[in-house]
Amino acid sequence: MGCVYSRACIGEICAPREARIKESQNARNTEIPVFSPTSSNGEVAELRDQFNQSSLAGDAEVGITRLSRVSSQFLPPNGSRTVNIPSGNFELRYSYLSQRGYYPDALDKANQDSFCIHSPFGTNPDDHFFGVFDGHGEFGAQCSQFVKRKLCENLLRNSKFQVDAVEACHAAFLATNSQMHADSLDDSMSGTTAITVLVRGRTICIANSGDSRAVIAERRGNDIVAVDLSIDQTPFRVDELERVKLCGARVLTLDQIEGLKNPDVQCWGTEESDDGDPPRLWVPNGMYPGTAFTRSIGDSIAETIGVVANPEIVVLELTQNHPFFILASDGVFEFLSSQAVVDMVAKFKDPRDACAAIVAESYKLWLQYETRTDDITVIVVHVNGLTDTSVGQSVIPAVALRPPVPQVVEVTGSESPSTIGWNSRNQRTRHDLSRARLRVIESSLENGQIWVPPPPAHRKTWEEEAQIERALHDHFLFRKLTDSQCHVLLDCMERVEVQPGDVVVRQGGEGDCFYVVGSGEFEVLATQEEKNGEVPRVLQHYTADKLSSFGELALMYNKPLQASVRAVTSGTLWALKREDFRGILMSEFSNLSYLKLLRSVDLLSRLTILQLSHIADSLSEVSFSEGQTIVSGNEGLVGLYIIQKGKVRITFDANSVSSPVVSSLNSENKKEDDNPQSSKELSVEKTEGSYFGEWVLLGEHIDLFSAVAMGDVVCAVLTKEKFDSVVGPLTKLSQDDQKSSDYSSEVSRESVKNIDISALTKVELSDLEWRASLYCTDCSEIGLVLLRDSGNFLSLKRFSKQKVRRLGKEAQVLKEKDLIKSMSSSACVPQFLCTCVDQTHAGLLLNTCLACPLASILRTPLDETSTQFCAASLVAALEDLHKNDVLYRGLSPDVLLLDQTGHLQLVDFRFGKKLSGQRTYTICGMADFLAPEIVQGKGHGFPADW
Repeated sequence: MGCVYSRACIGEICAPREARIKESQNARNTEIPVFSPTSSNGEVAELRDQFNQSSLAGDAEVGITRLSRVSSQFLPPNGSRTVNIPSGNFELRYSYLSQRGYYPDALDKANQDSFCIHSPFGTNPDDHFFGVFDGHGEFGAQCSQFVKRKLCENLLRNSKFQVDAVEACHAAFLATNSQMHADSLDDSMSGTTAITVLVRGRTICIANSGDSRAVIAERRGNDIVAVDLSIDQTPFRVDELERVKLCGARVLTLDQIEGLKNPDVQCWGTEESDDGDPPRLWVPNGMYPGTAFTRSIGDSIAETIGVVANPEIVVLELTQNHPFFILASDGVFEFLSSQAVVDMVAKFKDPRDACAAIVAESYKLWLQYETRTDDITVIVVHVNGLTDTSVGQSVIPAVALRPPVPQVVEVTGSESPSTIGWNSRNQRTRHDLSRARLRVIESSLENGQIWVPPPPAHRKTWEEEAQIERALHDHFLFRKLTDSQCHVLLDCMERVEVQPGDVVVRQGGEGDCFYVVGSGEFEVLATQEEKNGEVPRVLQHYTADKLSSFGELALMYNKPLQASVRAVTSGTLWALKREDFRGILMSEFSNLSYLKLLRSVDLLSRLTILQLSHIADSLSEVSFSEGQTIVSGNEGLVGLYIIQKGKVRITFDANSVSSPVVSSLNSENKKEDDNPQSSKELSVEKTEGSYFGEWVLLGEHIDLFSAVAMGDVVCAVLTKEKFDSVVGPLTKLSQDDQKSSDYSSEVSRESVKNIDISALTKVELSDLEWRASLYCTDCSEIGLVLLRDSGNFLSLKRFSKQKVRRLGKEAQVLKEKDLIKSMSSSACVPQFLCTCVDQTHAGLLLNTCLACPLASILRTPLDETSTQFCAASLVAALEDLHKNDVLYRGLSPDVLLLDQTGHLQLVDFRFGKKLSGQRTYTICGMADFLAPEIVQGKGHGFPADW
C-alpha cells in the first residue's frame, strides 16, 4: 500500500512533561505500516547535498509567484480540467464543488470552507497540489482563506520541499499555525482544519489536521474499495482522546455539560449513535472552547488543551488499481461513509458530475437529519492512463530510503505521546435525527406546520410533462426522488415566457430558481478579463432539443451567479423555486403525514418521534385496482395498512373485534350496521387517511376478514417483521397498556390511606405487586406497586442488580439511596418509606402514587394556567432541595413525574449532590459546595441494610 508518517513523532505536540507512552508490540495488524522519520543522514544527506540551495530558493519564489497568477479554480465549460504528469506518463482529470451551508437563522452566513488546486505546484510539472480547508468559529472563513494562502507559500519556501516532502509538509503546517497566531486575525476561538494532497509523479503525500478527509479508490477484483488516506482526528479516536486528556482537556458531550448525563461516565461509543451530540473538548474550569476535533490550525485557546496543528502524513505510491481519489470537508462525511462516496464517484466518467452528485446527496441527508446543512466542499481527481510499467517514476527520496521501525515511542518534554495505530478506516456516519430536527417534526405534527405545495398556476400537457421528465431524468439533484416527489415537483414548476434579448439570470446577481428549457434558444454569457478589459463571451447555448437546464445550485443557496443567461429567441422556461425544492425534500424526509397517522394508531401512540420516524421509513407502497382483493380470509394481511388513496371495503366477523387492540374496526363497526347482532358479518368503508390491520403487529387474528379495493387504491404497508426489527415486539407494550387500563380507575377511586411507617420496616419485594412501569433509566425503573395487605398504591424505584454490576454503578446507586433517605419530604419530594431487596432487584419504596412522566402530557401545548403551575412547582421543588443543601441536576420532562393529584414529583437523584463545606468546581466551571468524592469500588454487592 505505502507508508504512513505519524506527525506525532516530528516536532512538538502538547503533552505533559515526562510523559511516556508506548504502543504495544502486539498492536493489531495494520493495512498501512507506520514508522517515524529519522533525522537526515547517510544516503539521504548525500542526496540533499546535491541540490543547490540558492537555486531551490529561486524556484520557490517563482512557484509562489505562480500561486497568485495561475488559478486552477476556474474550470473550462465542460466542468473539469486535465493535467499531464510527464514522469509517470499519465494524467489527472479533476473537478471540484463548494457549497455554502444552509442556516435558517443565518441565511447570509459566509461559506467557511475553502479549497485550492495548484496544477502545477511550483516549477516542477510533476508536482500538483490539492487542499480543502474547513473553517470554524466567528472568523472561520478568514482562517480558512489565510491557511489556504500561507500553507502553499510555506511549503514552497521550505528548503526540504524538493528532497523530503514529508518534512516540508509538517514544517509548513506548523509555520502556518505560528503565522496565524502572530497575525492580527483573531484565532483565539476560530481556526480551520486542513486536508492536503501533494502529487509528485506517481507518489502522493497526504497531510491531515482535523476531521476533513482524503479517500482513494482501489480496485480489488471486480470491486472498487474505499481506502481512507486520513483518519478523522476527533475524541472518538482512543489515541487522540488520551492525548488531549494528558494535555488537560475535559472531554464531555453537551448533554454531560448541561447535566443531562453523568459527566463521570463516557456516554459515547461510536459516531453512528452520537445523535448529533459528539464529545467535545473543554478547558478544566470553563465551558469553552467546545471543539469536536482534536487537531486544527489556529484555535490558540484550544491549543492549550492539546488541539495542535501537527499533521498526520501518509505517503502512497499510485498504481493502475487506483482510479481516483477524493478530498472533502466533514460536511460530506457526516452522513456518508467513505465507501458510499467512492461508490458514487465510480458511477460517473466526469469528475464534475461526481462532485455534483456527492454535494446533492450530502445536502439532502443534512436536511433529512438536521434543520440545517453544513458547508460542503469536495474535490474529485481521476487518475487516467497509469500503468505499472511506466518508466521515469518520480518518488520522494527521503521516503524510498527510510525503513520501517517498530511502533514504539518514548516521550519526554513536550513531544507527542504516541504514534497512531492506523486501521485505514473511519467509522463516521450518522443515521439518527438530531434533537433539533425531532423538535421541528414534533412542532409540525402538533401545529400543522407542514409545507404544502403551491397550486399549479398552469396545467401542463402530457407533452410538457414528458419534456420536463426527460430533462430531469439523469440530473444529479433529482435522480433519487420518489415518484410522489416527482409528481409534486412537476406541479411546482411554473411557466416563464421570454422574448428575444430577455436576461433570465444575470452574472453577479443572486438567483433562487432552477430552469428547464421548454422551447426556444438561450445563450450563456460570462464577462472575462482580458487585455482589452472586460469582454463578454458566449460560452454555450441551451435548447429544448438538448434537454437543457440551468440554475441547479440556486436551489441550494443564494451564491452570486457566475454567468448570465439571455434569450436568443422567444421561448418557454419551466422554473422551480428554491423554497419549493426544500419543501419537497424536507416534507418527504420528515414523513409528516405518515408520522401524524402512525401517532393516531392507539398501539403506537406511546412510541417516540424517533421510533415513529424509523417506522415511517420502513413503510412500502402497494397499489390495487378497482375490485381487486387486498386481503381474503385473513390471508395476505401482513401488517398495518395505511390508505393513501381511494377507498377500501372491509368485511369481518363481528364477534372477533371485541379485543381492544382492534381499534380501527371498533371505532366504526357500529356506524355501519344499526343492528350489529342481526348478522355475524359487518362491513365498513375505509377512506383515505384511515388504516386497518394494526392487530397483526401484536400477532392477533380476526376471523372471516377481507378487504377489497373500491376504485384505484394505494396503501402504505408496515409488516410485522419490519416493525419488530425497528422497534421490537409490541406484545409487552400492549400488555402494560391493558394492565394500566384495568387498574387506572381503581387507583383514581382509592385515596392513599395513612401509612404506618413503622409497619413497613420489614416489607419485602414479595409483599408488593408490580403494576406498571412509568419511567426507566439504564439500570432502574420507577413504577406503581400495590401493597397487598393494605390495598394501598405506592411507588417503587427498583434497581436491576445485574445491570448495576455490569455497568459498574454500585457506588452511584448507593449514593442515590443515601441521598433520598437523608431528605425530608416536601410537596415535590415524596416521603421515603423503606428499602427492600431480593435476588434480582433492590428497591426504594416511596409514599406517593405516581401517574406519568411530564413528557407524556406535552404532546399538545399546555394552557397558560397549567404552564404557570408546572413552572412554579418546579421552582418550589428546587428551592426545597436547596434548603436541604441538595444540588439537583439533569432536569428534563422525562425525569419529572406527576402524581395522581397532578403535582410534580422528583424521584430521580442520579446526578443529585449533597452540599457540604468543601468548595470545588462543577463541570460548568461554577463554584459549588460539593460532597467529597465518593470512591467507586468494583465488584461489591448491595449491603445487608438495603
